[in-house]
Amino acid sequence: MTQAILITAYKNFHHLEEIITFFDDDFEIYIHIDRKSIITKQELLRLEQYDIVKLISQKYKVNWGGFNHLRSIVYLSEMALKNPQNYYFHLISGHDFPIKKVSDFKKFFRNTDKEFIDCFEVPFSGWGTTGGLDRLEYYNLYDLFNWKIAFQKRIIKKIIHWQKKVGFKRKMPLKITKFYGGSTWWSLSRACLNYVVVYSKQNKNVFTRFKHTFCSEEFYFQTVLMNSSFKSKICIDNLRYIDWSNRNGNNPSVLDETDFEKICHSNSFFARRFEYPMALKIRNKIKNFLN
Repeated sequence: MTQAILITAYKNFHHLEEIITFFDDDFEIYIHIDRKSIITKQELLRLEQYDIVKLISQKYKVNWGGFNHLRSIVYLSEMALKNPQNYYFHLISGHDFPIKKVSDFKKFFRNTDKEFIDCFEVPFSGWGTTGGLDRLEYYNLYDLFNWKIAFQKRIIKKIIHWQKKVGFKRKMPLKITKFYGGSTWWSLSRACLNYVVVYSKQNKNVFTRFKHTFCSEEFYFQTVLMNSSFKSKICIDNLRYIDWSNRNGNNPSVLDETDFEKICHSNSFFARRFEYPMALKIRNKIKNFLN
């Protein structure tokens, strides 16, 4: 029996190799790299050389906030589910790193029947004045325009402003009675993840409705699962150590050595966000601590 690590990445490919070499043969690695990313042939070969790496794909161009990130996650899920030996699945980003021993992963997830995902009902007070409903109710064209490019960012904002000004709102899927949101990253059992993938195929109108939803990956899994029989098994903790303050030039914060003690005492299995060169020292301290 194996566990699958699903990774969405776009840079820091040397860090991907650090993640890969952390795990042993009781794990499989499935990676999606943003099609816009430039990865050299040498970097690709270095990642492909490991037997536990079962997939490296650049199927989708992933803009920040766009629907293609959700599509890449569902695609990785489908690929990982093809191996019937995979019984637990962990979605992480290329900025994450494990903070528990491999033996802890095996012991903990072999002996739980819970689904670990951050989850809350929308509207949510922590998501702005509309509680996050503006993400769902308006066309957020992050796949068509790149938020990281200044003039395209202005276009996205103007289109949303126009919709609000004329009082336009998108219709909600009839099958969904309540919407839920939360952090993108999760650890789910085979039965749970398979339910989401099958649901997506059988309810394509619901899945595609999340297109042009800002950060749809922060809604979709939560909404599908909380409107299903898996609701009773959900533990509202995605087992990720994340500092949501604006620190070290980023929100969530880029981790540094001051986070080490908190990470060591955390119940989480992964931490994020690691950015280089700042995160090099703390990553090495975590590796030494676990060894």
